[in-house]
Amino acid sequence: MENIAEKLAQTQLDAYNRQNLEDFLTVYSEDVEIYEFPSTLIYKGIEKMRERYGQLFQANPNQHAALLSRMVNNNMVIDHEHVTGRANGVDVHAIAIYEVENDKITKVWFIK
Repeated sequence: MENIAEKLAQTQLDAYNRQNLEDFLTVYSEDVEIYEFPSTLIYKGIEKMRERYGQLFQANPNQHAALLSRMVNNNMVIDHEHVTGRANGVDVHAIAIYEVENDKITKVWFIK
């Protein structure tokens, strides 16, 4: 059975692939924190996220993230994705860790 953390991770992935910024942002807390793993804060807050992902979607209209694997443990989700269709022609393998509290994604770590 899908838990809330897994549901939120899937909702944001689906919205990312549709490039629907508003649907994408609905699963994140107002004060979401985005990190480069393990502890480098990249930015904080939904408005900064809106700005960054709005630019990303505009610059890469054909990008798509295919979910290669997912692990779920309570309120934590780890996704391994293959992102294609970027404007620069470079495919990316991304690993994202999502932490969920109070039915929202509150923290994300990206592993490069």
